Parts: sequence; structure tokens; C-alpha cells
Amino acid sequence: MTSLETRPSEAFVNDRAHVFHSWSAQGMINPIVVAGAEGSWIWDDQGNRFLDFSSQLVNVNIGHQHPKLIAAIQEQAARLCTIAPIHANDARSEAARLITERAPGDLDMVFFTNGGAEATENAIRMARLHTGRHKILTTYRSYHGATGGAIQLTGDPRRWPSEPGLPGIVKFWGPYPYRSAFHSSDEIEESQRALQHLRDVLMVEGAQTVAAILIESVVGTNGILVPPPGYLDGVRAICDEFGIVFIADEVMSGFGRCGEWFAVDAWDVAPDLICFAKGVNSGYLPLGGVIITRRIADTFTERQFPGGLTYSGHPLACASAVASINIFEEEGIIDHARHLGRDVIGPELAKLKEKHPSVGDVRGLGVFWAIELVKDRTTREPLVPFNAAGEANAPMVELVGACKARGLWPFTHFNRMHVVPPCTTSDEEMRQGLAIIDEVLDLADKHYIG
Repeated sequence: MTSLETRPSEAFVNDRAHVFHSWSAQGMINPIVVAGAEGSWIWDDQGNRFLDFSSQLVNVNIGHQHPKLIAAIQEQAARLCTIAPIHANDARSEAARLITERAPGDLDMVFFTNGGAEATENAIRMARLHTGRHKILTTYRSYHGATGGAIQLTGDPRRWPSEPGLPGIVKFWGPYPYRSAFHSSDEIEESQRALQHLRDVLMVEGAQTVAAILIESVVGTNGILVPPPGYLDGVRAICDEFGIVFIADEVMSGFGRCGEWFAVDAWDVAPDLICFAKGVNSGYLPLGGVIITRRIADTFTERQFPGGLTYSGHPLACASAVASINIFEEEGIIDHARHLGRDVIGPELAKLKEKHPSVGDVRGLGVFWAIELVKDRTTREPLVPFNAAGEANAPMVELVGACKARGLWPFTHFNRMHVVPPCTTSDEEMRQGLAIIDEVLDLADKHYIG
């Protein structure tokens, strides 16, 4: 068992005195002081080790402290630390080449950003200028970032405190077979009805006013919702029919997370724009971007694109992306991620569903999975209510604490536990983490009333 007792180290004292944490009530948090990390493990300054089943924020796809990636950053730092984005640079050019060569269709240019939120901001700007239209359609179960525009694109409750905001954003329901908004009886029907719903929204909003449909290829934080057969193809067809830009948010699902370079590859669908970040270099340095089709890039051949960032295509960040992509190739990480989902995570989660009545559903692909917890399998009442806080969220808080006490750092959201460790996690480590989840789910079962 891991001890979570902390002594007030200088790092902790300074953190509590001076660091303002994101998404937190400042007086209600008690962060651990992370002293180091390697592979799929992190440890604190008290010597407690945790198997990282969160990949931090589902971004450390390549694992912590990969020596080749560190060496590439060090080499680039010794040669050229920074240069303005108005210049050409070999690290930036090579990163763009490697990224576009792995992107589907004719997505062959890259606009670099510092992260995912800036990527979605610039993607919708491109779509609006390309089409001359203003509306953007996004789903309720989504997260697209926390900047001023990106948070309005977001569908989950993190949007609420920032409203009112960017105009022209319209929400719709995406597919979710386990909790269908369309009363579907199977995945095929869910796909068909969700696409009809999207058409209905376009009808009442005026398809001619819609610049883009922006969706997460596989919904991440809001459920690991894998699109049912035909859905992404259907969205592609609808966008083509009405001249709408199809933007795929792959910030979380890209670069190996789903056992593909990009999640859309699993369905052989090519969007018009792809937003990326996180796994492109596993967060070793801030980096994101938009991959752009030639058709949209040509809009700005003789017309200025009105957007830019001081650190767009930062050499250190781009060098880390180059190294990361090459490591993925050399070490077969994409294939390993696919293997983990197919041969380890999927079968083991199926066993947990059989064993624990509180497990209502398991779903995912690659190293991107969710365990949905319920009080009643028949009614599918969630273990905790939507957006629960305080006492209402106590069962999930208990599960998180039990995981950490056993040496597992979990990722949870609402009534779900997500299984999202680094794509480099070994089979043995994966089974070790899933065994801890098996133990902890006994606590969830105590709340079962079905």
C-alpha cells in the first residue's frame, strides 16, 4: 500500500503559497510533489510510487522521460533554442513533413500552436474565413479547450461559468449507444438516428450558415465514446453535401492513443482539418496545431491568415515532435497500443464487467477506454449524478483515494474510470493496474441497488 502522508517540503509550501491551480478551488486541494517519473510510473518526494493510468492528462503517450526524446531536446537546445515563426527552421519543417505524411487524405500543411485549445481556436477561424459562414456545430459531450472560444465550443459543464461567450456556436447530440438520446436499440440504429438528428439541426439552423462541424473523433474526457459504424462516414458525407468544413479534434485521441496515428484512420475517414496536441510529443514541451487540407490552405495563398503566435512552431517543441514520431516508428508503439487494447485491456475489462455489478458498460480502443459505473444496470442510473460535487460525488472520491492508496494514479470523470496509461505500458504493468481497479470496484459494488 502507498502512503499519501506528506511532510511540508519547500516545494509544497511554495506551491500552496504562490501557485494558482487550474480547475481548482485553491483552498480545497492537496497536491503531491512529483519528484520524478519514468516510463509508466511517477513518484512523489516522499518515495510513493504510482502506476500512471492517466498519462497525466492523457498526453504522455510515449511514456515519461524517454531517453531519446530528452536527448533530441538537449541537442536542439544546444543548436538553436528559439526563432520567430516568420523564419523557416529545419525542426519545424521536418515536424510538419512527418505529421502530414501520417495524416489521411490531402491534409498536407500544418499551422503550429502551443496546445490543443489554440488549435481549435484557429481551426474554426480557418473554417469561417474559408466558407464565409459563421456558425460552428459541436456536441454536448465534448471538450475542446479552455480559451475564450474553445470553452464555448466545449459541451460539458466546464463551459457554464464562461457564458455568454463566442456567438454562433450550436450544440447537438452525438452518438452514445449506452445512453442513447435517440432510443436506439443497437449501434447501427444509433448511427443512423444520430446522423438524422444532425441533419435536422442543420435544417433548422440553415446549413448555408454553418461553417464547420467540429467533433472529437473519439470523445475523450466525456466518456471515451467510440463512434458507431457509419457515423464518421455520415458526417463526412453531410459536410460534403452542404459545403461545411469537417474538423476532427484529435488532441486526445491522436498519435497512438487509439492504436492509429489518428483515430479517424480506424474508419478510413479524412476530415478537412485535424486539431492535434498532447501525444504529438507527449507534453515534453508545449505543442499543438492544425493539419490543413490543400483546399483550405489555398484560401490563404494571396489572402492573409489573420492569426499567429509568438511560439508557433517553436524549435525545441518541434524537435521533440520529430524525435517522438521517429521513436513511435522505431519502437512499434502504434502496433503496441493496438495490441494492448485488443489483447489485454478489452478482454480484462470484459471480465470486470462480468464480475462487478456496478460496471454498466466498458468501451474503447487502443489505450483509450472507459469503465462506466452505475447503481442499477437495468435503469442505468449512474453511480454519481451528472456533474456531481460534494457529498453527491463521495463514491467516486472514495474510488480515487483507494486507487492512490494502492499505488495507481487514476483518471476519472463523472461516473467513469478511464483506462488511459501511456501507449508504451507493458502487458504486465497493464494487468497490474487493472488488478488494482478490480479491487477498488468492490467499493463501487457496495453502492449498487439494482
